[in-house]
Amino acid sequence: MGRLRGLLAGPLSVALVVLMFAGCLFVWVGIPLIWLWIGSQIQAYTSLGTALAAAMAGVIVSVIVVVTGLSWVNHRHALIRESRNIPPGDATALEVLLVYSAAVALVCFGVWFFVFAGASPIPLDVGGAAIAPPSAP
Repeated sequence: MGRLRGLLAGPLSVALVVLMFAGCLFVWVGIPLIWLWIGSQIQAYTSLGTALAAAMAGVIVSVIVVVTGLSWVNHRHALIRESRNIPPGDATALEVLLVYSAAVALVCFGVWFFVFAGASPIPLDVGGAAIAPPSAP
């Protein structure tokens, strides 16, 4: 948490850090979900291969566009820190926020996967045959 606190150098700096964090979360979560949905809409009218190709290309282009915007915001943040005579740290704000946002996205995915999606880390029918439903007479 000390690293995040060191990134803040006034109200504008806080706003830029919040914007970068939201953008980083969007890179990890928003872009893949949006392109999965778009791919599913494409697949309804064309082949699965076409939908996958469109989704993959869309994710790549979207990530490039968003990360370019994030790097611009990061540069503005660095200029604010420089104008306040705050020495640069070992890592830029964007680097730190990408790591923290990846951790948040991973924890959220784990909670969703194991709690809400009903997935089990251990298969329930290990070592034996699955119980078959009773047959109708």
